Amino acid sequence: MLYKLSQPKYNIYNNMPTDKKKSRKRRGHVSCGHGRVGKHRKHPGGRGNAGGQHHHKILFDKYHPGYFGKHGMRCFRNTKQKSYCPIINIDKAYSLISQAKNMKKDNINGLVNLNLSNVGAFKILGKGKIPTIPLVIKAKFFSKKAEYKIRKSGGSCITIP
Repeated sequence: MLYKLSQPKYNIYNNMPTDKKKSRKRRGHVSCGHGRVGKHRKHPGGRGNAGGQHHHKILFDKYHPGYFGKHGMRCFRNTKQKSYCPIINIDKAYSLISQAKNMKKDNINGLVNLNLSNVGAFKILGKGKIPTIPLVIKAKFFSKKAEYKIRKSGGSCITIP
């Protein structure tokens, strides 16, 4: 049986041979490599991020400057849901046509209907090239470039609330 070079031949946690364990190798060496004076204790510096403002202060200041404290002012009137507007580019929107073809066709002119709010996008942007397939695209917002490209291909843009 062939093994990958990066994997050991046995599972370290379940069925590792006893003679390969580090503790067997250290038998007869009194402190097992942890020193006589300092001793091997459980969590001498504290668990996790303990002591970030006390005994580990130098480490936190050196590698994580600005970790503690506040900066700036809270602005309670600005909430994230007001500015929530997931976007999709027009070339990605046209890749969703296969999903839209399974849905109902538009009654007015027999075009494929693509509702982007069902996909989770509110705004459609005009990046990328699109095929000349006329589509009826429904979204909350359209960029000028996207609207131009959709109308140029023979489709129409419908804004929904």
